Amino acid sequence: MNILMVLTSHDRLGETGEKTGFWLEEFAAPYYALKDAGATLVLASPAGGQPPLDPKSDAPDAQSEDTVRFKADPEAQKALAATLKLSEIQAADFDAVFYPGGHGPLWDLAEDAHSIRLIEALAAAGKPVAAVCHAPGVLRHVKGPNGDLLVKGKAVTGFADTEEAAVGLTDVVPFLVEAMLKTAGGVYSKGADWAPYVQTDGLLITGQNPASSRPAAEALLAALAKTPG
Repeated sequence: MNILMVLTSHDRLGETGEKTGFWLEEFAAPYYALKDAGATLVLASPAGGQPPLDPKSDAPDAQSEDTVRFKADPEAQKALAATLKLSEIQAADFDAVFYPGGHGPLWDLAEDAHSIRLIEALAAAGKPVAAVCHAPGVLRHVKGPNGDLLVKGKAVTGFADTEEAAVGLTDVVPFLVEAMLKTAGGVYSKGADWAPYVQTDGLLITGQNPASSRPAAEALLAALAKTPG
């Protein structure tokens, strides 16, 4: 069970002068859920090397059992510091992909040709694709085997417009995840703000927010268990 995790390389929060990147819990929770299930994990990002961490996700009130475990895990830290370049990744080498969120992916991964081709290749091969929080934004331009946008007609979720408003970044982000998914034809739904909520539609798995990170990884494992071979 080879699973690819794709992280952002983007570290600027629009024109605010603040830093962004990936959200720590959204990486750590799936990382351990998948690893503890026996998966072999490979980490990649557009630029390769150490992905930028959103400093807000490193604040004391944003920590969880998984983030604490990560900070005491030199092996995981070493793997994160040496992500492969996304351009070097071959979809055929993996059984599934998981995209952690954070605001960074809205700027780079959503527009990254290598990421788009990777997801399209996995979807065409009948392999699961999972993304949590802002990471469903990476599906913005991805097309399914039928030529339509991959999310069209599919049950999806992602960071809610109300959650974006709550963190005061509605006018900073390049696009709103919920609004984009609806515009792309996705059948969007959400749970309560900040509460775990995951949608699985065939081999497409999406989670709403940081609290949905581990449940999304568990849904990915369930999808893999149903996948032939």
